Amino acid sequence: MTIMERNLKFVVFAEDGAHVARCLDVEVASEGDTKEEAIANLQEALELYFEDHSAGLADLPPRTYQFGEVAVHA
Repeated sequence: MTIMERNLKFVVFAEDGAHVARCLDVEVASEGDTKEEAIANLQEALELYFEDHSAGLADLPPRTYQFGEVAVHA
């Protein structure tokens, strides 16, 4: 078995008194009391995700992200 490493993008934000780390490349998220804990938990969750899914890191298409914001009037 070949072990592959790939850097995945994530975002961290505060929600309901916790920090949430969400991966932008696959639908995996985790939380923690601190940003660092949320990121560490996300890394562990991602490793478990790829153990349980037939699609591996090599199968993920390369992505480029552009971040911005829009004003919403409701």
